Amino acid sequence: MHMLTLASFLFFTGLVAFVTWRITHRDDHSSTSGYFLAGRSLTFPLIAGSLLMTNLSTEQMVGLNGAAFADGLSVMAWEVVAVIALVALALFFLPRFLKSGIATLPQLLEIRFDKDTQLITNIIFLIAYAVILLPIILYSGAIGLQGMLDLQGLTGIESSTTLLWLTVWIVGIIGAVYALFGGLRTVAVSDTLNGIGLLIGGFVIVYFGLQAVSGGTGIMEGWSILKESDPEKLNSIGGSEQQVPFFTLFTGVFLINLFYWSTNQQIIQRTFAAKNLAEGQKGVLLTGLFKLLGPLYLVLPGIIAYHLYADQGVRADEAYGHLVFNVLPPYLTGFFAAVMVGAILSSFNSALNSTTTIFSLGIYKGVLNKDATEQQVVKSGKVFGWIMAVITMIIAPLLAGQDSLFGYLQKMNAIYFIPILAVVLVGLLTKRVPPMAAKIALVGGCLLIAAGYFVPPFTLLPEIMHEFHFVALVFALLVAVMLIIGKLRPRETDWVQEHTGDVDLTPWKGAVPAGIVLVVLVIVMYISFAG
Repeated sequence: MHMLTLASFLFFTGLVAFVTWRITHRDDHSSTSGYFLAGRSLTFPLIAGSLLMTNLSTEQMVGLNGAAFADGLSVMAWEVVAVIALVALALFFLPRFLKSGIATLPQLLEIRFDKDTQLITNIIFLIAYAVILLPIILYSGAIGLQGMLDLQGLTGIESSTTLLWLTVWIVGIIGAVYALFGGLRTVAVSDTLNGIGLLIGGFVIVYFGLQAVSGGTGIMEGWSILKESDPEKLNSIGGSEQQVPFFTLFTGVFLINLFYWSTNQQIIQRTFAAKNLAEGQKGVLLTGLFKLLGPLYLVLPGIIAYHLYADQGVRADEAYGHLVFNVLPPYLTGFFAAVMVGAILSSFNSALNSTTTIFSLGIYKGVLNKDATEQQVVKSGKVFGWIMAVITMIIAPLLAGQDSLFGYLQKMNAIYFIPILAVVLVGLLTKRVPPMAAKIALVGGCLLIAAGYFVPPFTLLPEIMHEFHFVALVFALLVAVMLIIGKLRPRETDWVQEHTGDVDLTPWKGAVPAGIVLVVLVIVMYISFAG
């Protein structure tokens, strides 16, 4: 069984690497546009595939299904509310981003405010990615892989610590090679190939899981049994004691999704690389359609695992790996593990590519060497990327012992998500708010949320009103402070956004109708499963 699993794993991993190399080996990796923005050549299938796969990784596959094991369908909010955020990206944010021809979000803040605002945002992104995002991707990926492939049995390594370090370093080095030698288009192509595999694998697990529930009498019978035996798990409306209470959908959950999908460098960089606005909008809205399917493979398996294993003492975060290991045939376990490695690599190399872009264009070219040539800028990104990868591979195994990685990630992300979102929105929607307001909001917002999480007696506030309501309150406060400063000490002249001419801004005719359809489908999903 082990050899069949391992053989299918190695075959699929090698196939993705070979096809990616065949498609991208003649690409321009020497210029900043070619390396960081794929030569602004991405069409909508690559944008959608890359967005989906950058978002999907083991902390989500394992963590979200683990949350569903505990709370049921109400945790689908993380997938479904994302659709609204993607519609906002397609119709509001993307036209404005492409108009300025930017490669990083902090560049937009330089254009709107000033150089110092850009530098502060660059530093916030770099610290957050180095300390929070990259290590968690590697650590959760290594843990998921160990369970799925039974690496202890395969390698004969008894020490779980040694095995963890080894897995982290192997995955980290492969991810760094993809991201740093290939540039953004290589990342986007490998993402799309793995995305197809992940969607197929995700639905295959649901199929075999429902078959296991029905004892082999069919998936519809399995679904009927689930509805009868665990109706409380199939309620889309979260209760106050659950991880995502219903009313937080309109406050913190919505804002965290809005930042993640519309102003998070790691995600939106592939939309900056769109061939034109129409292709970008199609790619983003297609991603929204796929996110509507998310509950099927990111939430339903957790509910199936609860039905099958709740009485066996299986812990929530172990549920998904347990289900995969038990219901999939050996040849498919290897295939799915390969796809999961693709998901880990995708999130890791996307974040690493974004990190190098922010450093090279924002700090190296912007501060350290303003006269740098294109080749020097690309080289600085590769060198910094390797340094960042090594630091990440050292930090990742040290995360062992965290209670809930998914919860930890959402909590830590809000510290910088909320201030940056507030500054971007106020920047785009007003003309007279000055740079000073942006700097106060960026630094003050990060400190306020961190104090609410870690510094008594401020920690009482999130406890009393729920963390997600708390971060929404901070968001409202930051926006109010920026608007007041804009009234008291406005810019001398109105800010006018200029079109650089880098990208054709003709919108896709179907963008608004498609956006409306997606929002209606979100409402229908919630009503259909409201208990």
